[in-house]
Amino acid sequence: MTTEIKVPVLPESVADATVATWHVQVGEKFTRDQVLVDIETDKVVLEVPATCDGVLTDISQIEGATVLGDQVIGAFSEGSAEVSSTPAAAPTAVASSASKVIDIVVPVLPESVADATVASWHVAEGDTVSVDQNLVDIETDKVVLEVVAQDSGVIGKIIHVEGDTVLGAQKIGELNAGATANATATATSEEAVSSDELASPSVRRLMTEKGLSAGDVKGSGKGGRISREDVEAAANKSKAAAPVAKSAAPAVQDLGERTQKRVPMTRLRKTIATRLLEAKNSTAMLTTFNEVNMKPIMDLRKQYKDLFEKTHDTRLGFMSFYVKAVTEALKRFPAVNASIDGDDIVYHNFFDISIAVSTPRGLVTPVLRDTDQLGMAAIENGIRALAIKGRDGKLSLAEMTGGNFTITNGGVFGSLLSTPILNLPQAAILGMHKIQDRPMAVDGKVEILPMMYLALSYDHRLIDGKESVGFLVTIKELLEDPTRLLLDV
Repeated sequence: MTTEIKVPVLPESVADATVATWHVQVGEKFTRDQVLVDIETDKVVLEVPATCDGVLTDISQIEGATVLGDQVIGAFSEGSAEVSSTPAAAPTAVASSASKVIDIVVPVLPESVADATVASWHVAEGDTVSVDQNLVDIETDKVVLEVVAQDSGVIGKIIHVEGDTVLGAQKIGELNAGATANATATATSEEAVSSDELASPSVRRLMTEKGLSAGDVKGSGKGGRISREDVEAAANKSKAAAPVAKSAAPAVQDLGERTQKRVPMTRLRKTIATRLLEAKNSTAMLTTFNEVNMKPIMDLRKQYKDLFEKTHDTRLGFMSFYVKAVTEALKRFPAVNASIDGDDIVYHNFFDISIAVSTPRGLVTPVLRDTDQLGMAAIENGIRALAIKGRDGKLSLAEMTGGNFTITNGGVFGSLLSTPILNLPQAAILGMHKIQDRPMAVDGKVEILPMMYLALSYDHRLIDGKESVGFLVTIKELLEDPTRLLLDV
């Protein structure tokens, strides 16, 4: 029975693709799940595996050809392909009899996330792992996903290393379930796979042209298969090796004791950079300032903090006051709680506030939802939970999306004044700062008061100066007289 080989369905944003590498040629046998061809888009490389054992009978689109999604590019005849006895056959049989191989795959990514990055492997090949142990962290532009072991065993192959771009449900490694470290190491040491098995004829020809052998190239494909990109990378590395070695001594001599370290940007850091530049370049951003006397809140907090903590089992901080004041101000100024969508203005009738949280990976803005329905204790607990999840990298995509307004508190780090950048598609962001004692004129007298600057950055396309100043003054008045928050005046 003849089966067609088709290009996988391409993402909506990808119009066409290119046939990158055929790993088998006409007349060659292959086994089920073996990669037949790599399809390259402008973002990722898609692998087309065999759906069953068979023999390749036709290649209608050669390497380099431009193809469309679901287009037929070849065909094969189904049937059991008898694999000739090779030195690799014996170790495979030993491994299969000793343990069950479980694929380590990327979790299914959310619809809004196209791809992800292998952030860090917590294990190495040959390590013994237990069930539910975290094996690898997969980083998207919003959250970090953990991939845990489905069973106890030993890590086999790691196909995609740290920094590789991967897709949802893509295989990135193998776990030998039920195996022991010694048995796996023995099987691995006995494996001897020739270049004929690891590379297609076209790739072997390119290796010959570059003067490389199979041992010089590390395959990134399934089962260690070598692609054209692997050959090119190995060739470039060998070219650069000699000049680097020659210049190593002078470089050290010139630097002396000074050193420098170059590391790639994380996916989150790149996303933050892109969004900040987009906000600066695509909005009419303006910042207005005011200052607030924090003494009334500090006195109220000092009076009731012990009773509050005893009653609600959480400490009374300043953020709950800020969130309450912002929520009330958003009710009075709907434009600040709105956003621009094309030529439309979207007015939100709910109050979801993003809270800027500093994490080891960078600044994130998880969302505290329906703040108008939350009491002070619920707000404090909600912010604390989001901060802990952010620190531990446990924030979910649902907790990171949405939000109509952002509060960022640079004062915890000592910032006295700043101009925060908008968190698109939101129309405004409020910056809180350090509370600092300053001499102030009160009723004709000079008093030392704990003062704090407020900074409201807003999109002038949507929010006028009158609304922005009125919004900020409302927050100032509510914070300076917190009783108004209770009386709703």
